[in-house]
Amino acid sequence: MTALFVTFEGGDGSGKSTQAGLLEEWLLGRGETVLRTREPGGSDLGVELRDIILHRRGHIEPRAEALLYAADRAHHIATVVRPALQRGEVVVQDRYLDSSVAYQGAGRTLDPGEIRNLSLWAAEGLLPDVTILLDLHEDEGRRRLDASRTTYDRLEAEQAEFHQRVRDAYLQLAEAEPARFLVLDATRPAAELAAVIRTRVEELIGG
Repeated sequence: MTALFVTFEGGDGSGKSTQAGLLEEWLLGRGETVLRTREPGGSDLGVELRDIILHRRGHIEPRAEALLYAADRAHHIATVVRPALQRGEVVVQDRYLDSSVAYQGAGRTLDPGEIRNLSLWAAEGLLPDVTILLDLHEDEGRRRLDASRTTYDRLEAEQAEFHQRVRDAYLQLAEAEPARFLVLDATRPAAELAAVIRTRVEELIGG
């Protein structure tokens, strides 16, 4: 078995869940033991925090929001992700610390460096082996959401300018860490994206 930490990032509607599911299916077919998880909400505590963060009625101060995400991350990494990696499993995760830097840092106009440092402290420095960034223009993301649902969580409901800042932040993060990020055009067919992702993950498993 191969211990590997794979995270999926991108704006709302970019197809992260679809690609995470396809990767999980392929890995299981190879005989790998896979933990598929998400943030927020990947642990018992995280389920409660997710409901507060995404569905609470009323305002949450940006710094309070960032701290809630960090609390979820600290518990999730310590109780779910690290134990799985120590068992030699492949962890496939929807959103991680880059989401906090993009959404709470750039989106909420907090200091991205402070948000990253907070996340690294919460996770005791754990970084993914590879981060798949599904890049999508915010207008297309909104169109996809509108076609698939009638209600939105607190972050999905933000204005286009918020989501533009999020996308720009993601691309800046990828540019700063090209060895960790795999940036893909999320408008490409799902099967094509899945094939490129499999190739990257297979290289890491083989290495």
